[in-house]
Amino acid sequence: MLQQLDFVQDQIEDLEKRMRELVRDTTEMDLLRTLPGIGRILSAVIGLEIGVMGRFASAERYACYSGTTPRVHTSGDKIQYGRLRPDVNHYLKWAYVEAAHSVCLHRRTYPERHVSRLYERIRKKKGHPKAIGAVARHLAKASFHVLTRKEFYRDPGLKQGQSRQVYARNTS
Repeated sequence: MLQQLDFVQDQIEDLEKRMRELVRDTTEMDLLRTLPGIGRILSAVIGLEIGVMGRFASAERYACYSGTTPRVHTSGDKIQYGRLRPDVNHYLKWAYVEAAHSVCLHRRTYPERHVSRLYERIRKKKGHPKAIGAVARHLAKASFHVLTRKEFYRDPGLKQGQSRQVYARNTS
């Protein structure tokens, strides 16, 4: 079993090396990696799938395009939110949901993060799937702001200046 694990680990390292050769880092990918849950692979997927961010008028429209907004069913004065939309860019949707799952896995390690608290708050009320969708939506909207402003992600839950220390620690 250990030999198989070593073999698989070697294959992963070879694939990551090949990916670094094929996909050169851009400033957009570097900015995206400052978001929680987004690493080298997800930043490459998101960066390559977005194209030009200027084609989106707002963060909400980008979140719709990326598939992180739920379906809305309304009748009279009742509003019901359903599952995430299926008629979207599936690669972006996958990337943001993967990043949200990463946030979920590391929420106890970084409980001070806004996304960790967002996940916990919504999970208690509506369950895990809705919480993952909410975190994915937050990450999509944050990606829009990070890329249009060309500045690092600043966690809304941390004090000013503290977020750079936390993310510098996480990315090194």
